This record gives sequence, structure tokens and C-alpha cells, in this order.
Amino acid sequence: MVAPAPHREKFPHGLAGVASVWRGGRMMAPARRPDLRGSRDMPRNVDAILAVMVPWQAILDRLNISRVQAYDLAERALSNGSSFLQEWLVSGLNGDVEIYRAIADYLGLGFLPEIAPDRLVLNERQCLDLLRQSASPRVVPLAQAGGKLQFALVDGNLDISALRERLTRNPGLRQRLHVGTPSMLRRALFVRCEERLLEDSRHSLFRSRPELSARLVANGWQGAMAATLVLVLVWGMLVAPWVTLAALNLIAALTFCACLLLRLFAVKGAGPLDLAPLPPPQRAQMPVYSVLVALRKERAVLPQLLVALGQLQWSRTRLEIKLVCECDDVETLSALKAMQLRGNIEIIEVPPSEPRTKPKALAYALAACSGEFVTLYDAEDRPHPLQLVEAWQRFAIESDEMACLQAPLVITNIAHSGVARMFGFEYSGLFRGLLPWLARRRLVTPLGGTSNHFRMAALRKVGGWDPYNVTEDADLGLRLRRYGYRTGTLSYPTFEDGPEDVATWFPQRVRWFKGWLQTWLVHMRDPAVLRQELGLGNFLVTQVLYLGMVLSALVHPVVLGTVLLSALRLTIIAPTALDIALLIFAAVSVAGGYGVFIWLGGVTLGRGERRGFWRVVAMTPGYWLLLSGAAWRSLWEIHRRPHHWAKTAHLPARPIVVVSQARKPQGPPMIAASSSPIALSSRPS
Repeated sequence: MVAPAPHREKFPHGLAGVASVWRGGRMMAPARRPDLRGSRDMPRNVDAILAVMVPWQAILDRLNISRVQAYDLAERALSNGSSFLQEWLVSGLNGDVEIYRAIADYLGLGFLPEIAPDRLVLNERQCLDLLRQSASPRVVPLAQAGGKLQFALVDGNLDISALRERLTRNPGLRQRLHVGTPSMLRRALFVRCEERLLEDSRHSLFRSRPELSARLVANGWQGAMAATLVLVLVWGMLVAPWVTLAALNLIAALTFCACLLLRLFAVKGAGPLDLAPLPPPQRAQMPVYSVLVALRKERAVLPQLLVALGQLQWSRTRLEIKLVCECDDVETLSALKAMQLRGNIEIIEVPPSEPRTKPKALAYALAACSGEFVTLYDAEDRPHPLQLVEAWQRFAIESDEMACLQAPLVITNIAHSGVARMFGFEYSGLFRGLLPWLARRRLVTPLGGTSNHFRMAALRKVGGWDPYNVTEDADLGLRLRRYGYRTGTLSYPTFEDGPEDVATWFPQRVRWFKGWLQTWLVHMRDPAVLRQELGLGNFLVTQVLYLGMVLSALVHPVVLGTVLLSALRLTIIAPTALDIALLIFAAVSVAGGYGVFIWLGGVTLGRGERRGFWRVVAMTPGYWLLLSGAAWRSLWEIHRRPHHWAKTAHLPARPIVVVSQARKPQGPPMIAASSSPIALSSRPS
């Protein structure tokens, strides 16, 4: 039996009317004002909130939702321009199965324990379209024995009063209408589309723009050129070693000079982070924002990650978080499934296949995102709660040409080891100095591997991430510029811990060097076309950023060796003009490279990061030699296993150091950061 519809009347008593609560179709007598502590400030239009809340009261009672909780959900729905059910689903008060089962009981409908993929009366294109929609459909058709159709009610924006009235007028609907959950539907859609999603994630870019895909690392003329250079170098060292060494030093000096000048130009506008207050956003106008997090063997940092994502200041009904994990990563998936995640969190399981790379997993998940904007984080990241708000407000004032905004990355464990200190110092110069300078001048901007915020339309237009490139971020930054898009930078950072030992740092840096070489080879397949698409200035900057940085690391030991060898020859034999020239070239290159590296990083340090600066100066030569070792190793890897992804192990975060001070707010206050996690608790195992 369906319970009779509750009697409706207005609440004339203003605030006191909140105490009038519907119970099973009966009106409770008005009592004293309930204790609403813990909820938001009471809004002016109480009647509007009660009008949203009251139709759900019988279902709320079934699940023991308190008056304060229900009132808060209704208030959020009005404030965010969403529905009561949407707010309930993302609140974490109940799981979606509990809520929809209670809805089914209340309406007198059957409840589906699952939606079988083979029962969906939808073709592949319709399934893909549904995966990209931010809201679930009202109903989906399901095949029944005998050729009849059944319908699964999965509406996340359900008008419970209207549906109840319709069922009362047409009782026959109950025979064909059953209640399912949006998460059930999405699981069924993923199964139906799995082969298509996997094929597109691996080969979509290669099919549409093979000349921009790293599936083939080098073309014929590039391979021939590389072989010729190696033969010439070997022949030169055998026939005229001193002249060959002089030529190498000249190349090294030119490379060092180009990289030095780029950093030198960036010094002028570089500085510590400056977090200006943001104007309060209009929550009802917030678009859907997609957040992607690629996970592999990340069980240790999951609690930290979920708390950090839960602090993001964004309407939960317009924030979809995709935790992307390969199906065979049993450890991470088991930990995720043991947690009671909020309704806006989705675990996307990627079928294992080559290449086993982060961009392949991201490309797989991108097809199931519905946001107007999308960002990606790494498992160890702790983004600033206001970062999405800053990105949205920046996109709103920029033209559509601005396709991406890069947030700065701040290393928080610099005091725990020399490697972490140098890593953090390098990041400081890059994200607070070099990248902002490039972005301000509309030059090619190589992205960081995390905290990139994209316009979804632009990201899809350029083909998304290349699954075969092991530095998909650097490649995407260059590809965006080739398509005519710009990249900007943000102020509100993402905090993360850097590697603390060489064993962790070295494979990661090898992968980065290998990816930069991959990117350079891919985009230099036709230099004339690249020059035409980028313009001369961007073309030259590309050579410095992608080839010059790798080449300078490769020749650094040669330059140091030349300094020592030339100095030794000057003390033993009478110096020649060539000896003196080599010594000057090499010494100036090394000193200039070290000096500008230290200068750029130094001017970007915040107050809490300057302690121990002398250690950075002392460790720079050794750190650069480590970089050289990684660069040489990358040459072997790009030849033998170009698409191998060296996974970096992550541990829970260390305490955060103070890097800057936010300005004092002027006018409206900044949004307060929430501390509510998106994983409420762990279920008993």
C-alpha cells in the first residue's frame, strides 16, 4: 500500500514553524524551536526550505534523518540550485542503495539489486552519451523475457511528489517501473562500453593525428640523423679527440647559454606565492567540475587524499571526482571499496592493457566525465581548498583561447633530506618563476604532471592525453599551443611531498627526461610545420625547453671534465690558445648555469623555505651530476623501452612548511575551508 499523501498547509509561524514536522502523513503539533546548532545560519525564506523538505519527510523518517539534517539538505538545495535528492546523495548521510530502496518502499515499487548490462535497451553510442551526462536519466529501458520492456527509475533529480501523484493516477505503472540507483546504471554502462573505451584510450590520438602520437617514437629521418651523429662523435674522438672535445664544449656552452637566458629572463617577475583573497562565488552558478585522480598502488595515501579532496570548496552536487585505478591493482581497489565514499565519488576500473601509463588511464576516464572544466591530481596531492574557485573565476574573465591553468606545486618535506630540499628548490623556481613568465608572454608552457585545470571542450579538441607519452603533461602543453590555445598559471597551490632518497628520485627523473625527448621527437617530425604553427619565438623556446634542458644535462659531465682537464694541462704544459678558450668556455658555462639556477629558485622562496639556503648552494653541483646520470639513462630507455612508466612510490605527507602569507581580505571574506572528508568511514572488513 502507498501511504496517503500528507496534508499540505503553509507555515505561518516563521522560524518557529520549523518545529512542525511531517510524520507519516500526520502533522506534529508545533513545539518550541528545535536545536539547529551545527547547521548553517537560518535563511530568510523558511517556507521555501520547508517546501523542499516536507515532501521527503516520510522517507527521511525511514532512514532516521534528523530535522536539522533534513533542513540543512533543503537549504543547500536552494542555495546551490540543486534538488533535495542530489544534496542527500552527496551528503554521506546514507548510501545511494539505502536511499533508493527507501524511495521504492515509499512509492510501492520494486527495487533492483543490480542493473544487468545486457538488459539495457541502448546502443553503444547512447551508452557513451549517458556516461558523459552530469545527471542520470529519469528512466532507462530494460529488456524482459518475452520481449517486454521494464523501466528502471534512476532519476537523481527526482520530484517525489509529482511521481507519487502520477502513480496514484496510473497504478499500472508499478508493474513496469522499478527503482535502481545511478551508480548501478553507471556500472552497467561501463561494462557495455568497456571495449570501446579501452580502444579509444589507447589509439584515439594515433588514429586522428598519428603525427602527434608517441606510439612511434621517431620517424625515419630522425633515426638516420641520430645514427649519423653517434658515428661522427665516435670517429671524431678517435681521429681528433681534442678538436672534438672543443666542439662538444662549444655546443655545451650554447646550450647552457640558452637555458641560462631563459631562466634569467624569468627572474625579474619571479617571487614567493602571493595568495590574494578571492571574491565569494555564486554557488548556484557553479558549473560541473570534474576531478581525475590516477591511482596505482596508493593504499598508504588514500586517507590523506580523500580528506584533501573533501576540503575542496565546491558545491558537491557539481563536483564529480573520478578515482581511476587499474583492475589488477587489488590492494588499492580493496581499500577504496572498504570505504563509505560520498555520492559524487566514482571508482573507475581500467582494464589492464599496454601501455601501462597514467595518461592511458586518464584518457579512459575522460570519456566518462561531464564537467565543463576538468583537473587532475596525483595521489599524494593536497590541493588548496580554493584552487577550483580561483581557476573558475580566472576562466570566466579569460577568452576561450585560455584552455589551461597550471597551479603551482609546493614541496612540503624539504627539511627531511637533501634530495627533497633540492627537489623542492627546483620546483619553486619552475612553478613560481619560469612557468608564470612563459605564460605571461604566451609562450609554450610545459605543464606539471598534476593540478592542471582545463576547459573540457579544448582538452577534447586537441585529443586529450597521449597514452604513449611518459610525460603527457609536457606534450599536452606543447600540443595546446600548436592548436592556438594559451596556458596560464594560478596562485593557490597544491602541496605534495617530494622524493626523499636517490632510489625514489632517480627513476622518476629518468622518466621525465625520456618523456621530454619523446615530446621533442614527436613534434619535430616536421620542423617546418611546427615553425609555422608556433611562430619563430615559440619554436625557439620549444627547442630550449624540450631539447636544451636534456642536452644541457647530458653534456654537463663533459663540461666539468673539460674544466678539470684544461686546468691540469695548464699546470703541466705550456697552455695553448685552445686550452685557454676551452677553460673559459667551460668555466663560464658551469658557473653561469649554477648561478642562475640558484638565483631564480632563491627569489621565489617563502619565509619558511629560506632556512638552510646555503645547503642548496653547496649541493647544486652534486644535484646536477645526478641529473646528468638520469639524462644518460633516459637515452638507453628511450631506445629499449620508450613507453615504460616508472612508478614513483608515495608515503603519507610530512608536516607542511609555511611558504607564504595570504593577503588580508579586502571587502567580502574568502570562503572558509571545509574539513569534511569525502570518505566518511571504513566499513568493517
